[in-house]
Amino acid sequence: MVQLYNLHPFGSQQVVPCKLEPERFCGGGRDALFVAAGCKVEAFAVAGQELCQPRCAFSTLGRVLRLAYSEAGVSNEISQLESDDFVICQKPMELLGKKSEQSGLSVTLESTGLADEKLKYFHIQHLLYRRFAPDISSYVLPDDIKLHSLQLLPIYQTGSSDGKNSSQEKELLSLFCFFSLPHVGYLYMVVKSVELMSVYHYPEKSQQAVLTPQFLHVITSNNLQCFTVRCSAAAAREEDPYMDTTLKACPPVSMDVCALRIQLFIGLKAICHFKNHIILLTKADAEAIPERRESPKRLLSRKDTNVKIKIPPVAEAGWNLYIVNTVSPVQLYKEMVDYSNTYKTARTQSCIHLLSEAHLLVRAALMDASQLEPGEKAELLEAFKESCGHLGDCYSRLDTQHSHLTLPYYKMSGLSLAEVLSRMDWTVEDASHKYERGLIFYINHSLYENLDEELSEELAARVVQMFHVAEPKQLPHILCSPSMKNINPSTAMSYLRKLDASGLSSILLTLTKAAMALKMGDLDMHKNEMKSHPEMKLVCGFILEPRLLIQQRKGQIVPTELAIHLKETQPALLVASVLGLQKNNKIGIDEADSFFKVLCGKDEDTIPQLLVDFWEAQLVACLPDVVLQELFFKLTSQYIWRLSKRQPPDTTPLRTSEELINACGHYGLIYPWVHILISSDFLAHENYTEDLLKLQSLMCGPSFDIASIIPFLEPLSEDTIAGLSVHVLCRTRLKEYEQCIDTLLERCPEAVIPYANHELKEENRTLWWKKLLPELCQRIKCGGEKNQLYLSSLKETLSVVAVELELKDFLNVLPEDGTAAFFLPYLLYCSRKKSLT
Repeated sequence: MVQLYNLHPFGSQQVVPCKLEPERFCGGGRDALFVAAGCKVEAFAVAGQELCQPRCAFSTLGRVLRLAYSEAGVSNEISQLESDDFVICQKPMELLGKKSEQSGLSVTLESTGLADEKLKYFHIQHLLYRRFAPDISSYVLPDDIKLHSLQLLPIYQTGSSDGKNSSQEKELLSLFCFFSLPHVGYLYMVVKSVELMSVYHYPEKSQQAVLTPQFLHVITSNNLQCFTVRCSAAAAREEDPYMDTTLKACPPVSMDVCALRIQLFIGLKAICHFKNHIILLTKADAEAIPERRESPKRLLSRKDTNVKIKIPPVAEAGWNLYIVNTVSPVQLYKEMVDYSNTYKTARTQSCIHLLSEAHLLVRAALMDASQLEPGEKAELLEAFKESCGHLGDCYSRLDTQHSHLTLPYYKMSGLSLAEVLSRMDWTVEDASHKYERGLIFYINHSLYENLDEELSEELAARVVQMFHVAEPKQLPHILCSPSMKNINPSTAMSYLRKLDASGLSSILLTLTKAAMALKMGDLDMHKNEMKSHPEMKLVCGFILEPRLLIQQRKGQIVPTELAIHLKETQPALLVASVLGLQKNNKIGIDEADSFFKVLCGKDEDTIPQLLVDFWEAQLVACLPDVVLQELFFKLTSQYIWRLSKRQPPDTTPLRTSEELINACGHYGLIYPWVHILISSDFLAHENYTEDLLKLQSLMCGPSFDIASIIPFLEPLSEDTIAGLSVHVLCRTRLKEYEQCIDTLLERCPEAVIPYANHELKEENRTLWWKKLLPELCQRIKCGGEKNQLYLSSLKETLSVVAVELELKDFLNVLPEDGTAAFFLPYLLYCSRKKSLT
């Protein structure tokens, strides 16, 4: 049985001043009502609450059999097919969509009045086929299975979201098909597929029905009935992909329909709907006396069911054509909300049902925003938000399987978390009170989001008390929310200790207590908590709840008080924890970089050493989502910048170059000749030396793209040994050996032979005698303070060349003006090496 609410969807009514008894009528255009009688059509102006005024009248060529208004370019026709013969042996059948083509009924388009080229724009689409059979166990008259009120209802999506209200921008969003039997009506949704959406069981025999986006209006002989529909619920799901998520919700299409009102109207004959008006034809019938009554046994013959009516020769019965104005959606919405208050204390589903009906009423009115005035739209939007708040209240307080809907409805209401909490009746709450899961789910989810909302100390304490009762395991997570910033740390600590006592101790609980102890200023308690677990377990705790270290407020990253304290006392733990967050996708690369900059009080262009430590830790950890060359660029550019400015790091680095080489394959062993080169210079700061060694180690590693560093070497001058070592190392990796030999001979001759021993191998071995030997001979000939170094290098070079070349080739590479006695020992060795081998 359909539930009936005694509401008032109908407002004022007036009589249409027709001259003749109406036979057909319809609404159309902006404010027109057309009434046909015989061959005459009268037009009336219908404007709001004002009286209906005649506009014009015109005659047709023949009796008006059907009257309909259609906007230009819009033409939908639906066919109602009835068989001449009634066969009761066939079973009821329903065929949907393409399957309905199997019904055996055919429809053919005729081109009468249409040009052939326009006919191609028309086509037939089979929506559904349904066959009904009477129940022969009861006394059923043929009229009881007669179909009526077949109707297609389109719902359009307008450009209201971006402020455009042009009707040309309408786009078909959903399509609905309705038809009715005398005692039951069927509403189908026709979008991507055809589905039965609602079934309407009328309390008495219907004569006609009309479907609107908000209501189904049905007339019986003496009643005007108003039922709710689910068109807006179905259309909302077609329109918005976020519907039925944690962001948005809408009452289900499957929700039971209800009757809002059954209003007495004597002698109802016909009905049509036009904007916010219902047009009704009433007629008081003359007394009709049947000559005989039919026996139920003769129902099987259609020919025998004709009832002959004897009409006394009395005057023609009276009639009236009424315009009934429906009340505004907001007015009816407010009445429905007031009505729902009667169910509030009972905590029943009826409250949710009626508020859902009110919500759908407002949603339907907002569907076609192009028909609304700006003030009307603003009022409806306010009502929409209010209805979402009411539904949120219901789902938060009632123990239902759909309590999770609390979250999206409160989100759509626009209410803040504090406003939602203030709607609760705290006077009845006590320690033993049971908090419903809908409210707990909403608060828990809201506190996980970055709401940019800080609860007062009182409300924060209320939230802690609620979760202590309902979800004690969630308490550490709740206390880490930025919204709980104003919680009294002593209050929080008292609840956390209760968790300890109940056996819910965990690493996350330990870290939360450590954070609260820090807020209380109790450093001894903080140290004791931090010492109760090994460092790696503490890292796991931070991964479980990143907000212990990092929070976001108004889109900005904000380090917590605990993170600031760890920077000073346990920076290695802090770096390892943030690395763990990144490894577990709890924080992005850019977010982590910003965190360390904000933590160390540096601007966007200044890199603190703690961030460099973090980059080095990323390389050691070999994270799969880190772009290796990008990380190399960050590190090398920072090493080079500090070397060029001769600026030491702002804090002591967490790892030395030696530790990085031992722990990470990307840091290579520094070439021996590099050590000799830099040992010739004194570097003033130990950490300055570490930057140089780390840079050299990266350049000596197997993964580094040496070409990428060239544009950034310009600030690093070759005038310093540090700069010289980097430039020579870079050219060496680019295989520019001859230029490197010249540079070393000029700047650091003692490094030439170690350089040649390390670099001039295999295909580059010829440079010993083609480049290094002649260069040394030339520089010795020129003399100078470095002659002894050159002479020592020449001897080692000759030793290598004597081993590599045959005697004849060796003689060819020796200088023609050289002293024979000097070269003789090497020539003797070269001549005897063959016999020695």
